[in-house]
Amino acid sequence: MRKLVYYAAVSLDGYIAGPGGEYDFYPGNDAYTAWMAERFPDTIPTQFRDQIGLGDVPNKNFDAVLMGLSTYLAGPANPFAHLEQYVVSTTLEKSHHPAVTVVRDPVPLVKELKQRDGLDIWVCGGGKLAGCLLPEIDRLVIKSYPVIAGAGVSLVSGNFQPTQFTPVEHISFDTGTYVTWFDRK
Repeated sequence: MRKLVYYAAVSLDGYIAGPGGEYDFYPGNDAYTAWMAERFPDTIPTQFRDQIGLGDVPNKNFDAVLMGLSTYLAGPANPFAHLEQYVVSTTLEKSHHPAVTVVRDPVPLVKELKQRDGLDIWVCGGGKLAGCLLPEIDRLVIKSYPVIAGAGVSLVSGNFQPTQFTPVEHISFDTGTYVTWFDRK
C-alpha cells in the first residue's frame, strides 16, 4: 500500500516558512543540492528539472502531491507536472491549471490514493494541511536546518494530537543540515 509522506524543511524552532511564506533563509550548498536532486528528484519543481539535468529522470519516491493553498499560490500554476497534483482549499473555486485538482476534504482523497497502485503520496506544505492529515501520515522526511526563524508557518498546526513516530534513517551534511526519516509507530 502507498504511504502518505510529509517531506518538509524545518527550522530549529519548528517553522517550515517565514510569516510571508519565505523559505530562502535555509542554508545549503552544491553537495546538499545534488544529494536532494539524486534522492528526491520528484520534489524538484518541473520548471527547474531540465536546468539541473532531471528532465527525463523517472520519479523515485512520489507520483502524487498534495499542496496547501499558500504553497500552491507561491509557485507556478502547474508546479509538479511530473506528478498527479492536488491543491487543498476551501476557498479556491478552481486551480490555475487543468492538471491541478482542487480538493476540499483531503482525507477521503488520501484514503483512495493509498489504495491505488503507484509510488508514495507527498504532502508538500503547509502546516495546516499536515495537521489535518496527521492521522493519515505514515512517514515523515524532515530536513532540519541550523537556523531559527522566530515566526512563521509551523511544521504541523491544528488540534492537539500527540502522534509517535520512530526514526528509521538519518543523514547529516557539513552545513549543519540533517535529514531524518520517521515512520509512524
